[in-house]
Amino acid sequence: MRRLIWLLPLLGALLLAACGPQNAAPATKTLPPTAPSPAATMLPAAETSTPLPQPQTLTICLGSEPATLFPPQATDRVARTVLAAVYDGPLEHEGFSWQPTILETLPSLENGAVTIERVPVQVGDEVIGADGRPVTLDDGVLVRPAGCREAACAVAFDREQPLEMEQMQVVFRLRAGLRWADGAPLTAADSVYAWSLRASPAISADLYLPDRTADYRQLDERTVVWVGKPGFIDPQYEDNFASPLPAHLWAEMEPQALADSEQAARRPLGWGAYVVDEWIPGERIVLQRNPIYAGEAPFFATLVFRFTPDPNQAIADLLDGQCDLLDESIPLAGQLDLLQEMEADGRLRLRARTALTMEVLALGIRPAAYDDGYQPGPFGDRPDYFGDVRVRQALAYCLDRQRAAEAVWGGLTYVPDTLVPPSSPFYDPATPTYPYDPQKGRELLDAAGWKDLDGDPSTPLTAWSAVGVPQGTPLTLQYWTTDTAFRRQTAAVFAESLAACGIGLEINLLPPEELFADGPEGVIFGRRFDLAEFALGTLEGPPPCYWYEQESIPTIENNWLGVNVSGYASDTYDAACRQALTLLPDDERALDAWARVQQLLARDLPVIPLHARVYLSASRADLCGDFPQDGFAMLTERIESWRLCP
Repeated sequence: MRRLIWLLPLLGALLLAACGPQNAAPATKTLPPTAPSPAATMLPAAETSTPLPQPQTLTICLGSEPATLFPPQATDRVARTVLAAVYDGPLEHEGFSWQPTILETLPSLENGAVTIERVPVQVGDEVIGADGRPVTLDDGVLVRPAGCREAACAVAFDREQPLEMEQMQVVFRLRAGLRWADGAPLTAADSVYAWSLRASPAISADLYLPDRTADYRQLDERTVVWVGKPGFIDPQYEDNFASPLPAHLWAEMEPQALADSEQAARRPLGWGAYVVDEWIPGERIVLQRNPIYAGEAPFFATLVFRFTPDPNQAIADLLDGQCDLLDESIPLAGQLDLLQEMEADGRLRLRARTALTMEVLALGIRPAAYDDGYQPGPFGDRPDYFGDVRVRQALAYCLDRQRAAEAVWGGLTYVPDTLVPPSSPFYDPATPTYPYDPQKGRELLDAAGWKDLDGDPSTPLTAWSAVGVPQGTPLTLQYWTTDTAFRRQTAAVFAESLAACGIGLEINLLPPEELFADGPEGVIFGRRFDLAEFALGTLEGPPPCYWYEQESIPTIENNWLGVNVSGYASDTYDAACRQALTLLPDDERALDAWARVQQLLARDLPVIPLHARVYLSASRADLCGDFPQDGFAMLTERIESWRLCP
């Protein structure tokens, strides 16, 4: 669900990793254990006489227990790891592209499944305004007429003047013969039903796409169509297909009652390689092989997910056979050296993949205290350390990010130049970079009015002619992050490298629930920090530039539900982002637009990318199969291919 605004305290886990390299899931509800069920039937049975492999049990140890398996609300990685064995797709990741599993093909402009039409609009119509927000059309509303993809060509609506806007339509067609686990046909109606839940405020906290959708309807038994509101051109239209849910079983229940029910939260019906059999709270979830799965028959007849949060215990369980694989949700970073030694001895196999999630350092450009006006002084607001962009750039030069990344991950990761991964087709290699260069950092600080007044290079610089900062203020910054081992290690490296530039650092470590508490009290969402380190998820499509628009700043007006925790405000950036978001990936203007967005962020630096996060897992040495290298794919996405090898 690409539009989950991870950084919001409402949503928790997809984008903001609060607790370390692998997140812990929310606490589970207290429900009775589920009773074992007979094996259910799933996808269409392929007409084949190929015998099933001999029964085997595969035990995967998870770092926590899922809060729920109800698909619309199962957003944490632990739940999604389990669900990947229950649902096959509907789309699987291959780099920055999708591969359909239950769809006949991906829709595109080329194959005619994606169309953009000019439609007349009038007063009272629901459209998307020039600022990208849904609005009811009336005189004076600023909109983009048909053919306009830039802020410069937006016009104020006048009911006396005919106006056409662009409306996008995407057609999705299911493969023939799909079936649910109980043998019922899987049809377009199940996708329409899933959309109704996705668009329900009682179920979904992410209404970005529903708010920009005019219609989602069934055309026939295998075909659905998504229609956007006029003015909404969605570059991530593949994601607008609602993954089917079993309407024949669930549609009779009210959404909230359904979400709380055992059949939806503990034993959701799917069509993939496995079927949920039982859930014993605090212990394990057991799945059985789907006897009529349409794909390759899984080698393992039984799949067990054990809850083993302690990494030391998990490694011990792997070595004595109680676990066959340690999932990426177990925080293994602290045991990396030990795991590498064990792999060298042949006792296990270590798997590492670079995530599309990045560890970042947010700069408190505009704290919430400035919202009523900046009032410096001994009893006023925090000094405006970052109002001068040269200070922000100096900070980037003074952070020894490569050393910090190697200290935590060895050679398993890289230091990114931008928030867009270099593997992305939208990556701009010409974006300004900030290699570690303390001399360059000191030069920028000196030019910004920060001086070495005491002649001692080991002490922080002092404000002498720094704009907006009281004279005599020492350049000592408060650094906030979670109390995990790898972040303590990172902060210690940065304290040393920043000191070489004359920047003092005071490190503050908090439990995640305190650091990420809701505003105004929370350090992050209350915008009460100088520097804050956390994990920032990226998306599989075009960069999520709207995270740094002014409307995304968490404030009292939006109940502190914003992503732009740095308080970054730039009309130029907002206009560039909105233009980029209106261009489809195959539009020749798209790459230039996204390059402009990256260049603005790299110049203004509301956040500094530190390193790409690493997903670590470990397994018995003889476990083989298709393990994804892609940072978005779930580890179990192609679990049907796993088997024991010689």
